[in-house]
Amino acid sequence: MLLLILAFVGGILTILSPCILPVLPFVFARADRPFARNGLPMLIAMALTFALVATLAAVGGGWAVHANQYGRYLALAVLAVLGLTLLLPHFAEWISRPFVQLGNRLTEKTEAQHDSPWSAAGLGIATGLLWAPCAGPILGLLLTGAALQGASAQTSLLLLTYAGGAAVSLALALVVGGRVFALMKRSLGAGEWVRRALGVLVLAGVVAIALGADTGLLTRVSLASTSGIEQKLIDAVRPAPAHNAPAPKAGEALPVEGELPALSGATQWFNSAPLTPEALRGKVVLVDFWTYSCINCIRSLPYVNAWAQKYRDHGLVVIGVHSPEFAFEKDPANVAKAIKDFNIGYPVAMDNDYAIWKAFHNEYWPAHYFIDARGQIRAHHFGEGDYAGSEDVIRRLLSDAGYQNLPGGYVQPGAGGAEAAGSGDMYRSPETYAGYARSEGFAGGQIAHDESWQYRAPATLAVNQWAFNGTWTVNAQHATLDKPNGSIVYRFRGRDLHLVLGPGDDGKPVRFRVTLDGKTPGDDHGTDIDTDGNGVIDGQRLYQLVRQTHGTGERVFEITFLDPGVRVYAFTFG
Repeated sequence: MLLLILAFVGGILTILSPCILPVLPFVFARADRPFARNGLPMLIAMALTFALVATLAAVGGGWAVHANQYGRYLALAVLAVLGLTLLLPHFAEWISRPFVQLGNRLTEKTEAQHDSPWSAAGLGIATGLLWAPCAGPILGLLLTGAALQGASAQTSLLLLTYAGGAAVSLALALVVGGRVFALMKRSLGAGEWVRRALGVLVLAGVVAIALGADTGLLTRVSLASTSGIEQKLIDAVRPAPAHNAPAPKAGEALPVEGELPALSGATQWFNSAPLTPEALRGKVVLVDFWTYSCINCIRSLPYVNAWAQKYRDHGLVVIGVHSPEFAFEKDPANVAKAIKDFNIGYPVAMDNDYAIWKAFHNEYWPAHYFIDARGQIRAHHFGEGDYAGSEDVIRRLLSDAGYQNLPGGYVQPGAGGAEAAGSGDMYRSPETYAGYARSEGFAGGQIAHDESWQYRAPATLAVNQWAFNGTWTVNAQHATLDKPNGSIVYRFRGRDLHLVLGPGDDGKPVRFRVTLDGKTPGDDHGTDIDTDGNGVIDGQRLYQLVRQTHGTGERVFEITFLDPGVRVYAFTFG
């Protein structure tokens, strides 16, 4: 219920959003007509159209965005005609002549045709198509939730509630606008002037939207942006970020944080038949949430694997829960290969529907939950690090369960490659996504959404900036190279540079070459390239491309793909 209220309030605030400004003239175009037959049908149609387009965007991804773009073109044409009819009476008479004749056949009153709720609804549909891209933080939160948890009736209800809030605010503006128009007509006798002014405003709105000012320039220069207000609303109801549990003092009991939930939501199991909390009773359980292209998960896996092997004969059961971040991580074949490559021998549950993720109320990769022999969650740890503390918790729970003669010492995996511990450089570059949904630091101009575009990187980049060269199509999750010899340039700081990559739909290997500061990497090459910087993308996974031998430092990285079709997902650094 609280999220519904949040969505409704966010919708009301939409009227203050800068990209709504070009749409308002279309709403006011019927402000001087009866609300029940004009304003109300228009607002209902607008809200339903928006909810439908947003739902399709959440469910269908890029194709729905393209469909909405075509709808925007059609809507612009319809509204341009509307503006001309308001501005030019003779044009209005000419364009409406066939409809008037049709109306005369259906009704004896021409005026009824002018106030038709169906025509108002048509205007509402056109307005809704234009209004749909005005998505602030609250709408972004709803669509992100839909992408993470899957489309559902709740998602559609939230989107419709958001649209309903916006329709309420526009209805108030419409009522006030109608009174203003009536006052002007009575006091000034300026009905024709008002009509032509509306026509100018409508055409100006069409031009602004066609030039992208509704989602571009106005968003940057407006003093009325509501993103800060909406973000405060989100922060007010969003759960506080979870923190790692403090280590209990000697002699203190570990707290009880909940019960081990059902694991029945797993879509598939590896290395084991499906497990249940009942079957695990009497065992100490470590649940590890991971996804195979996550560098933080990869660096923690050697420790999880070592614990599983060290304590498997002493009462410990490790369960890996693979909850995917990218779509390709939902492929069972990809997960099976990753399990083999990482030498994981303990049970792994594929959590493609995030059922187990949601049952734990989890928000992190990696996340470790420690469950005692009675099925109670007694501790947790998020992210990398404090492996000795985690092993202490495991040993304590095993001792409390009556297991004796536990092997001593702490595991020392001594992992190499991408699994090796990070550099610890607190100034290293942040995780960076190539898809436009979460891209930051892009210095190559505007990113074109879901269409092929020619990019050119600037001559110089500041630290943590990056850019494309060549012809790329960028969608929400990844960027795809359309023509050979395209590249990505990134000025980064860190010891290691990793890149999540995959071949195209045809699965053909993609050759690439890496340079550092314009030269071959030499001894600073990662495990997936040679000293000359050459490598091949043969699967959808994380590739280690740079491992600086002399520690962390600022470098200019460039990767050139010799073949088209490559998909680039995210950079991570160590």
